[in-house]
Amino acid sequence: QVQLVESGGGLVQAGGSLRLSCAASERIFSINVMGWYRQAPGKQRELVAVITRGGYTNYADSVKGRFTISRDNNKNTVTVYLQMNSLKPEDTALYYCHVLMGPSDFWGQGTQVTVSS
Repeated sequence: QVQLVESGGGLVQAGGSLRLSCAASERIFSINVMGWYRQAPGKQRELVAVITRGGYTNYADSVKGRFTISRDNNKNTVTVYLQMNSLKPEDTALYYCHVLMGPSDFWGQGTQVTVSS
């Protein structure tokens, strides 16, 4: 079982920035993909950004140019970050960290991001 610890959500005004982090208690060679998803009230969960073990990144069109996903590898922990700039009210959602390891995937508990206009 992978332990995912998320942090960094909060309330920010439109145009502001936040950085989310998610620490996974695994070594990098065990992880295929790490990423962030979000779910706004009344909407389906959607992909925000992912990064593969090889460092390939992919973003939702709605966040390209504003959000940046990155990763930091330590001996027994991998941390994925989501730097969110130029935030908009429509970015308001519960943001979830996701890890894919082989055939299994794991989700964080979610961290709330609220952007006021």
